[in-house]
Amino acid sequence: MSEAGRSLIFVLPAYNEGARLEQLLDRIRDTMQARPYRIVVVDDGSKDNTPEILRRRSADLPLEVVTHAVNKGLAQTLYDGLAWVAANATRDDIAITMDADDTHDPVYADAMARRLDEGFDVVIASRFQPGSAVKGVPAHRLVYSAGVRALLRVLLPIPNVTDYACGYRAVRIEIIRSAIARFGENLIQLREWGFICTAEVLWKFHLAGARCSEVPFVLRYDMKESVSRMRTMRTVTGYGLLVWSGWRSRFQAPS
Repeated sequence: MSEAGRSLIFVLPAYNEGARLEQLLDRIRDTMQARPYRIVVVDDGSKDNTPEILRRRSADLPLEVVTHAVNKGLAQTLYDGLAWVAANATRDDIAITMDADDTHDPVYADAMARRLDEGFDVVIASRFQPGSAVKGVPAHRLVYSAGVRALLRVLLPIPNVTDYACGYRAVRIEIIRSAIARFGENLIQLREWGFICTAEVLWKFHLAGARCSEVPFVLRYDMKESVSRMRTMRTVTGYGLLVWSGWRSRFQAPS
């Protein structure tokens, strides 16, 4: 299908991202001038000026807002964004999941969407492909990411995937629908373990039959102004649980 006939739908989980959210919305608008797009922000009970920004920008952007009255965590917020897309997008649209803190540059979204036309269902903006770069991430976090990458590639291998944790992805609507139809709310089971949900969703897409690919990108963590909510030991434990549940799910028959 031609680009003019389908939209890119940006899915942004957000919690207290007022420091950079408006800049990101502007960058999406400027990048998408040549093609149809929509933005879906799931506001996870933000206490800063995020709700005010979303109310104001809904007047001049193709922006939909899903609001949690109280904070429910990243896992539920990501799930609700994917469920919104599954219920409201057309078959030919493309979901672009990304962080709301302006560390993911929307300039890569078009190339990721084009890669889907080569027969893939999920295209990941990878920190580990040739040409990638990471700016502003502390050294200990880089070591941690390398260890997680090695663990998952050995124990939960997905063809063509090197970056399980980056949430910047282009996804066909039908693979989202297939995964939700198969797993329901169990698309994300490890809800109490924070950032593990991005890897778990990718694994469930794989089990639902997704063909994956990657493109290089530059992670601009130096642009982040909101407080990081990742807790290293908790996240390490969560990845252990993901490996365990992932091994079990490989042998479960589809529902």
